[in-house]
Amino acid sequence: MEKMPIIFLGHGSPMNAIEDNEYSRTWKRIGEELPKPKAILAISGHWFTEGTRILDDRQPKMTYDMYGFPKELYEIEYTSPGSPELAHETKQMISKDVLIDNSWGYDHGTWSILHVMYPKADIPVYQLSVDHNASAETHFRIGQEIAALREKGVLILASGNVVHNLAYVDFSMEDGYDWAINFDQYIKERILQRDFSGVMDYKKAGRSAELAFSSPDHFFPLLYILGASTKEDEIKIYNESCTMGALSMTCYMFK
Repeated sequence: MEKMPIIFLGHGSPMNAIEDNEYSRTWKRIGEELPKPKAILAISGHWFTEGTRILDDRQPKMTYDMYGFPKELYEIEYTSPGSPELAHETKQMISKDVLIDNSWGYDHGTWSILHVMYPKADIPVYQLSVDHNASAETHFRIGQEIAALREKGVLILASGNVVHNLAYVDFSMEDGYDWAINFDQYIKERILQRDFSGVMDYKKAGRSAELAFSSPDHFFPLLYILGASTKEDEIKIYNESCTMGALSMTCYMFK
């Protein structure tokens, strides 16, 4: 079976699920160009939990974890089946305790992207949470531990934003504040150098790191992808940009 790529996607606003823009068009193209996965493991910054949790539901529910958006968004039903077998296999790969938890479902960090990438919803999807008590090194190590899923035809898809500070979002801005662009660039340079310890030690970016996010929920998913990568992987960058002042849409693929 062909070794699957791994992807970190900057998902930004839930509206990208229904808007035809540069971000959604890129996601659509990626979905068309990739080999069809056997299953998708989604790691979303929106499932930020006490401890690490995993869905093993055969038909995960929809989680509309956003407020004040058009009715059309809340009518999206992403009906891909889950994958209990792969969920349990993934749980066993991870050295720290992982709790089965089906109280969550496909949140908008997952379905807003997959609705565009794989609109037929015919690929099994299961989701892993991001432990808010874990260190950056722990998130990276989990990525290393689950890397073997790539050989089994599983697409590991992490969803978040390198820069995500809603307190500074300005809907009138098409690009980013200087500090947002600087932090995005700082992370990009370290990824391209494969200086992943430098990504984990992101506070060395200084003032831009202090402003990039108030919580690392959207940043930590990136570390799973870096952990699951190999030196042989080619690094591809998509949607390299900041928008609304304080959101980075930059995406990374290792293949």
